Amino acid sequence: MDELQGTPSENSPDSGANTSAAPTVVFSQPERFLHSVFIGPDGLRAGWRFAIYLVAFFALLFLISFATKPFLHLKPHQTPPIWVFLLGEFESLIAAALPAVALAKYEKRPFGTYGLPLKGAFGKQFWVGLAWGICAMTVLMLAMRGAGVFYFGGLALHGVRILKFATFWAVLFLVVGLFEEFTSRGYTLFTLARGIGFWPAAALLSAAFGAIHLGNPGEAWVGALAAACIGMFFCLTLRRTGTLWFAIGMHASWDWGESFLYSVPDSGQVAPGHLLSSSFHGARWLTGGSVGPEGSVFVFVVIALLWIAFDRVYPAPKLQPAPLAAGTLAKVTTNSEPYT
Repeated sequence: MDELQGTPSENSPDSGANTSAAPTVVFSQPERFLHSVFIGPDGLRAGWRFAIYLVAFFALLFLISFATKPFLHLKPHQTPPIWVFLLGEFESLIAAALPAVALAKYEKRPFGTYGLPLKGAFGKQFWVGLAWGICAMTVLMLAMRGAGVFYFGGLALHGVRILKFATFWAVLFLVVGLFEEFTSRGYTLFTLARGIGFWPAAALLSAAFGAIHLGNPGEAWVGALAAACIGMFFCLTLRRTGTLWFAIGMHASWDWGESFLYSVPDSGQVAPGHLLSSSFHGARWLTGGSVGPEGSVFVFVVIALLWIAFDRVYPAPKLQPAPLAAGTLAKVTTNSEPYT
């Protein structure tokens, strides 16, 4: 009888529970450490998902570019036609979207979770952002004109060529807005925010967004800093509106106004087929030099005004006390904001 002591009988409730219980996987200490490095409460940790997305993006972009290059018939040292720039932005957008589609399936989330819900595609927030972008650029150029460092000049285009280039640059900068906003503040921001919090992730990605601009010919550190500050503002618009559509509209119209309408350097580059024969005269810290308006001190004033105005129009949700359950402490909740 002693040898049976402590052994449940076959008919006891405990016996049934033991036989139906799932087997427990026991890790050794090194295995437990490796498991915790890669796997968190929600599965694969955010940092690894972020890394997988970046690797997939660059690999896919390389493959797409490699596949299309033979069809371009470009000669060495030849300046490519402007439609090649549009093709390149389309390729980048595809390379950015496809890995996110695949990861959305893995994570069992709708693709729209990453800031681009189809329901709001090119809806009210997009058009409002479009208006904010062109108005902000206009305020910037008028401030520089008022300081006597910018001159509009005359028309550089005439007739149907105005409509032709206005449409081309509108399409190109729309694609640029979609690509740059999604790569900088779409899947990447959503994923990093789950690991380190929204604003730390926003600061990190905005700094990277600014640093990438240093690769543009004619760009300088002050222009990269301005790009990082604008990137942080776009993060605020995402936080308050819940989607990237406002930021995409504003990004596209800001670039269009800068490159085509006011015909000034955008991150150190002057677009062919611009509308005006505009010019700068004055100190570099006012004109931005080769960088253009984004290298001027006035751009930081405009960005500060954008923060203030946007915060007034789109205030942060007010804290609301949750219902108090019996025997528990009250918790404070907010209206559900994206990327929290």
